Amino acid sequence: MKKYKAYAKVNIFLKITGRRNEYHEIVSRFMRVNDLYDALSFVSKKNVQAKANEFKIIGDFDCTTKQNTIYKAYVALKEATSSQALEKLMRTYAIAVEKHIPAFAGLGGGSSDAATYLKMCNEVLHLGLSLNELAQIGLHVGADVPFFIYGYESANVSGIGEVVEAFDEELLAFDIYTPEVQISTPQVYKAYRESFYAPIDGFAADELKKKSSLDILNELDAKEANDLFNPALQEYSDLEQHYQDGYYFSGSGSSFFKVKEEK
Repeated sequence: MKKYKAYAKVNIFLKITGRRNEYHEIVSRFMRVNDLYDALSFVSKKNVQAKANEFKIIGDFDCTTKQNTIYKAYVALKEATSSQALEKLMRTYAIAVEKHIPAFAGLGGGSSDAATYLKMCNEVLHLGLSLNELAQIGLHVGADVPFFIYGYESANVSGIGEVVEAFDEELLAFDIYTPEVQISTPQVYKAYRESFYAPIDGFAADELKKKSSLDILNELDAKEANDLFNPALQEYSDLEQHYQDGYYFSGSGSSFFKVKEEK
């Protein structure tokens, strides 16, 4: 059965631009990580221990099925399309996930899995949904899902994740390490809101959006590049001992990355 790659991402920069109800609005440069991805495929339930009426995910996850972003993507797609073919597909097949992107890492693994599942279903069921339509469905699952739906190598992401604009630049290669620190994104945002709230204005956001990722990394340090790094350090003191000079913080953590040095 065909395998579909669900790539990781890093946030070259992540700045808060304001609030929208209970959400924070951001501007961020997402870049795909080409050598780190999960692999998803449909497998017949005849070949695995699965009941016909259960949504079955096979893979190394430490959450329940209903907490899994793939299941949430299924629910969102079913609500958007009322597709009987989708329900039949998931009665017949399970989703197998070869998991390589660590969880709680700021690398978008859950969002990428959800986006890839939506695109798989759209393809095999011939649902005919555009990328824009899939991105709207994906936004119900998570703010990072639209980026992975569009499949850009590099993009400026803004709003609450729904505005994704391709950025034309060469894809970078990264060294990434992920400490075993399980970070809660809501907790980090809460700490930012209470202790560090200082949104940038539209002029500063536009300047960042125009610069190449390499220029941004050369000009800013880890705390300047990511507004969530300081609140994450405040809430998770263990992070400090894992930080190495020259590395940057992805998303709300806990992964650190830097551009690979040419040999």
